[in-house]
Amino acid sequence: MKRDLYPQLLSWKSREGHKPLIIRGARQVGKTWLMRTFGKASYAKVAYVNMESNPLIKNLFTTDFNIDRIILGLQIETGISIDENTLLIFDEIQEVPEAITALKYFHENAPQYDIICAGSLLGVTLHNHTSFPVGKVEFIDLYPLSFTEFLSAAGQDALVQLLKSSDWPMINSFSPKFKEWLRHYYYVGGMPEAVNTFVKSRNHDEVRAVQKRILTAYEQDFSKHAPHDIVPRIRMLWNAIPAQLVKENKKFIYGIIRQGARAKDYELAMTWLIDCGLVHKIHNVSKPAIPLKAYENFSAFKLFLVDVGLLAAMTDLDVRSLLEGNMVFREFKGALTEQYVLQQFVTREDLNTYYWSPDNSRAEIDFLIQYKGEVIPVEVKAEENLQAKSLRVYCDKYQPRKAIRASMSDYREESWMTNIPLFALSAI
Repeated sequence: MKRDLYPQLLSWKSREGHKPLIIRGARQVGKTWLMRTFGKASYAKVAYVNMESNPLIKNLFTTDFNIDRIILGLQIETGISIDENTLLIFDEIQEVPEAITALKYFHENAPQYDIICAGSLLGVTLHNHTSFPVGKVEFIDLYPLSFTEFLSAAGQDALVQLLKSSDWPMINSFSPKFKEWLRHYYYVGGMPEAVNTFVKSRNHDEVRAVQKRILTAYEQDFSKHAPHDIVPRIRMLWNAIPAQLVKENKKFIYGIIRQGARAKDYELAMTWLIDCGLVHKIHNVSKPAIPLKAYENFSAFKLFLVDVGLLAAMTDLDVRSLLEGNMVFREFKGALTEQYVLQQFVTREDLNTYYWSPDNSRAEIDFLIQYKGEVIPVEVKAEENLQAKSLRVYCDKYQPRKAIRASMSDYREESWMTNIPLFALSAI
């Protein structure tokens, strides 16, 4: 399984003066596999420690931050003779906050050691008054597999190369094949275990069983790691997201969670889910101008899940409705498509993503992306619907240099916008 983040790890290793690296991401997006695969391929030795399953390690960091003593303890525990050719891996580092603090002393007093850490609940830990080594570590974010990573995992590297070529006449010729794989991706999603199960078995029932286990594990995390007084609200908010996404106006409405619900009742629950990487929060902007962040409307936002396949699993969407089409399913397909699009955008470090929905107007642009000093509107269509009324309203008002409609239609350029097939969003 290839991950697009792998070259960044190679770049980190080769860069002189690199700092300890922390890989952030939700549980089960592949952080452990990526660290171990990279270590095995790029280092003579790997000393791996899981701080969640190995409580003895905690004592190494709670006494003091003497690096020689810590290294000796790690050698005893792992059975690895640790030197400059060894990669130290601290998995689930959020379980030992003192180990996070120790990264500062590794960087300052023992920079010869390469360290990569991963933390599924790291954002939660940092809000619990952990002393964080600001400026002494580096970060990268890992998400579920993107559509192109999914294609590669399924042995479709030729299709990936075709997308990268931007040979649109040829891409259009192969659109039926791309669409078939995209429908599979809507169901399977990008969680590595689900993808691996699909690749090996092509059995959608087995994939759904994996997804259900992942969802159960997430709910267990709510009870295990969240403050007890907000656990019920976390569950209610989490389970309300599919209903929020299916609304015509997808602005998050607290009243859908339960009647009379207010923002202040669910702020901590929402923050917890965001910090865990399970939810993406996309803000409305009052004005589509550079920089978009300066025009954020903090009271208006949309919530998306970490993965499109998990969204399908939460709603018990059956594979026949998705692959063969179903009139009853048509309304939810828009929500699934927006989830897919957002998921492809968040993997891109060069994109900042928002949406535009002005007051007293029915026009809404599903996504605004800030890219290389431009604001680009993106309207999402689940099928081959060529109407783009909101996009036309936006373009007439703001005259953007580029506008995009993402749909199942073939690539084509018109005078005022470009239609990009949903399966080719990586070409943006």
